[in-house]
Amino acid sequence: MRIRMRYRMCMLDRRIHVLLDQRRYDKVARLARRRGVPAAAVIREAIDQLADEEEWTERRRALEAILAAPPMDVPDDPRDLRREIEDARGRFPE
Repeated sequence: MRIRMRYRMCMLDRRIHVLLDQRRYDKVARLARRRGVPAAAVIREAIDQLADEEEWTERRRALEAILAAPPMDVPDDPRDLRREIEDARGRFPE
């Protein structure tokens, strides 16, 4: 499922000037025509998709690191676990 972001001019308050070669310009123009949106909307969507993809890549790496970590003993009593976590936070401030 693809989510389309609709931008209103009041939401947009930064301007950027981007130069494209003819091949990229043609791609953007073709997509814009097909979708019936301005070329700028196609470019904004591409930026959003790239940023989302990078965020998921970072999350995936973090999850893989967690899953690759060696098993560790966990106290049976949740209160003991909470104390361990709080002690660790004290040693490693956020």
